[in-house]
Amino acid sequence: MTLPLFGLGTFRLQGQAVIDSVSQALELGYRAIDTAQIYNNEAEVGLAVAESGVPREQLFLTTKIWTDNYAADKLIPSLRASLDKLRTDAVDLTLIHWPAPGHPVQPEEYLTALAEAKSLGLTRQIGVSNFNIALTRRAIDILGPGEIATNQIELSPHLQNRRLAAFLKEAGIAVTSYMTLGYGKVLQDPTIQNIARQHSASPAQVALSWAMNKGYSVIPSSTKRENLAGNLLAEQLRLSDEDIRAIDGLECGGRLVNPAGLAPEWDD
Repeated sequence: MTLPLFGLGTFRLQGQAVIDSVSQALELGYRAIDTAQIYNNEAEVGLAVAESGVPREQLFLTTKIWTDNYAADKLIPSLRASLDKLRTDAVDLTLIHWPAPGHPVQPEEYLTALAEAKSLGLTRQIGVSNFNIALTRRAIDILGPGEIATNQIELSPHLQNRRLAAFLKEAGIAVTSYMTLGYGKVLQDPTIQNIARQHSASPAQVALSWAMNKGYSVIPSSTKRENLAGNLLAEQLRLSDEDIRAIDGLECGGRLVNPAGLAPEWDD
């Protein structure tokens, strides 16, 4: 099972806003939806999916285990609860949301429990999120090569995570980019805007296309149908080698997500 290159993120969307976003995205042709236990919107995502009429086998659903549920006796029950909310017997991908250094539950415990969830058929693939190189190596040692489907990380033209991305590629682990648009900051970048004008595209389409050109999966979110439709067109945008090099030059260490107690020591 391969990871979709394009999907819908639901971070910070709750209630009717997430129902409308998922519903409209599915109408427009989105087939991958990313959520998490801590987003507190799995039930709404499940409702929107159920009412969409899109057959479950055509969808790719991802959720993430929150730190409160890392203990071996909590992880699988919490995932079952997530499945109930999402109205499905299994998700396609389950991630450990944050490594949370100093957490009393160690990776050996929560990753082993995650692997057990896969063996029970509760999730088709497993992976991690926000893991640095050292922690990803540790996860590989625990789970074995080929078991980690993806590492979902903050990655944008302003924060390219090159060392980590190169390591993941070598290890055969897909990169899922979140914050690809940098809370909108990337859209204001003059280089991105100039390339967008040259292609009669939007800045969002340019940034998303750049990431997919690198082989990264992207999961942008929006509550506006116009933006949802526009973002989806990024799959059809073909940037030139010159465009890619220009965007590659925008790296500036622009990290936006770095929660104390959850984030590891970053590689870049």
